[in-house]
Amino acid sequence: MTVITLALTAIGALFLAVVQDADGFGGTLWKSFIHILDAGTITGDDAGGPSMVVMFITTIGGLVILSSLVGVLTTGLDAKLEELRKGRSLVVEKDHTVVLGWSDQVFIVISELVEANESEKRAVIAILADRDKVEMEDEIRTKIADLKSTRVVCRTGDPADPDSIGLVNPSQAKSVIILTSAEEDPDAQLVRSLLAVTQGGNGIKCHVVGAVAEGRNLPAARLAGGRAAHIVDANDLMARLMVQTCRQSGLSVVYTDLLDFGGDEIYMVEEPGLFSRPLSQALHSYRTSSFLGVLTKEGRCIINPPTSASLQPGDKLILLAADDSAIVLDGSRPVIDESVIVARADAGNRPERTLILGWNAMSRTILEQLDQYVAPGSVTDVVTDHPDAPEAIRKIGPTMRVQGLNFKEDDTTDRVLLESLNPGSYNHIIALCSDDVAPQLADSKTLVTLLHLRDMAQRSNSRFKVVSEMADDRNRTLAQVTQADDFIVSDKLISLLLTQTAENPHLSQVFGQLFSPEGSEIYLKPAEHYVRPGVPVNFYTVAESARRRGETAFGYRVAALAKQAPNYGVHLNPDKGLQFMLQPGDKIIVLAED
Repeated sequence: MTVITLALTAIGALFLAVVQDADGFGGTLWKSFIHILDAGTITGDDAGGPSMVVMFITTIGGLVILSSLVGVLTTGLDAKLEELRKGRSLVVEKDHTVVLGWSDQVFIVISELVEANESEKRAVIAILADRDKVEMEDEIRTKIADLKSTRVVCRTGDPADPDSIGLVNPSQAKSVIILTSAEEDPDAQLVRSLLAVTQGGNGIKCHVVGAVAEGRNLPAARLAGGRAAHIVDANDLMARLMVQTCRQSGLSVVYTDLLDFGGDEIYMVEEPGLFSRPLSQALHSYRTSSFLGVLTKEGRCIINPPTSASLQPGDKLILLAADDSAIVLDGSRPVIDESVIVARADAGNRPERTLILGWNAMSRTILEQLDQYVAPGSVTDVVTDHPDAPEAIRKIGPTMRVQGLNFKEDDTTDRVLLESLNPGSYNHIIALCSDDVAPQLADSKTLVTLLHLRDMAQRSNSRFKVVSEMADDRNRTLAQVTQADDFIVSDKLISLLLTQTAENPHLSQVFGQLFSPEGSEIYLKPAEHYVRPGVPVNFYTVAESARRRGETAFGYRVAALAKQAPNYGVHLNPDKGLQFMLQPGDKIIVLAED
């Protein structure tokens, strides 16, 4: 366009110089150029004859050139905008978090990362999914109103294609999170994505986290991910949590608080001032942080270690704190009131009766985990109309070592059936969402079952200890009216766990130990087993009482507030210097082996 403009200017000036040589060639050149740029210039011409004809033709040529220029610019801009809309440009960020895939988990992950990055001035999340870039951005803006200091960048591509993954610049990222796919075989998609990330030539140096839906695919996923990958078994973890929660109310609230970034978080801190000193001193050296364990210099996490052991150089303390800035070594002597400490042993395990209403992929693991916790002589009854349940129960039954297993095929929403089961005679009731129907329908059936149980409890003036699973976290609010003890939302907790592990890979060991039946786990034990109820006490004293029992205390639960959201009476990592009063029925949250 520039060459054509200059050529037309020269030709117009040449003809004008021939017919009118008054201004010389330089003047005619300028006059021709002005007529090309501005068509209105011709109205000011006072010359007539051949000069007017030359300027008129030059002006017409200028109009064609300017029109063509506008068309070229518009077409080019439209093409560039369309290219950007396709989300195929390279992300040039560094130290960002890469999220591969798209599901309902993505909104939980983004929300948690926004909380985690709140102290950073310029945090970035790069999402790669096989969806339209603009649609992803619009949906994120709809679901998450305030991104604070975090910027979300979306790209369109196959999360299992190395070339597409290269668009989000994983080689410069601090972590990669692979979401569970909505495909029929999500584990196959996970393995493909792991291979594409770690073996696709993108130069990955960060850690990669993901979750398999079926435990039998865990070895393959870990092999595909290599050393950089931290892969968890989603169904296994949720089944373990379901079993632990059904046996002690409030545990799901504790785990949710530990897993999200909204409250207290777990940090690994090196404290040279405590090297070669017993861990009992570390237990009481932080007023606003709670000691949980030790990360050895070899990279091994030890939860609830013996307090007689000493902290070695290179070891790190595992602490629970509101923020890393709140971790301050307190050199003052802790105030421990010996007069309120009591030493009461826990009651031994007795045979238990458990009722499971519903069936899904976790059910087999739930039964296997229950068999490791309950005392000999315990019985578990399973009631469901799930088509896969009869055959599965037939195979599981002979493997039960401790508990008896009974099965009844029926509709769990049937009031007559529920009354015939006499739910008040069970120690624990677990209501599961069936996976043979859509999630919303499964939640609806679970809500009907819970409402029947609540009405039966009110009519008989009794209380059933019920733990329920929700497929969709949005239905948890609706389920509160059923007054169940706890609600487990599997996708949410798995998303929280993946986000925590992405920020700190050592946490995969910590939570792996907490969910396992071996070693120390989280328990909510009667407060009267530690201190005298109805007496003012500080948490230094509670922690010391727990230490003498070989346990680590890091919170308490007030029974009177057990039904009040959002904490449901749970107080983690309290200020150890402040006094409070515990009543009969309150619980101390501890790490213990049984």
